[in-house]
Amino acid sequence: MDPAIAASALTGDDCPLTNRELEVLRAARAGASIAAEVPLAPGTVRNRLSTAMSKLGAPTRHAAAHRAWKQGWI
Repeated sequence: MDPAIAASALTGDDCPLTNRELEVLRAARAGASIAAEVPLAPGTVRNRLSTAMSKLGAPTRHAAAHRAWKQGWI
């Protein structure tokens, strides 16, 4: 594990994301079809991604997933 990620996880940064938002970002980071990974309707997936991007101030779903990964949330 990346030392920066481990340190971030140990500092207890509060995650602003819901479990479903994390699940969708995890699937986005894996590069697979999010719909195939997460049992949600496409519109729901889009809404979860949009909300997560907004909460993290990320311009794209990939940037949001990367930030969540760097924080140790996914």
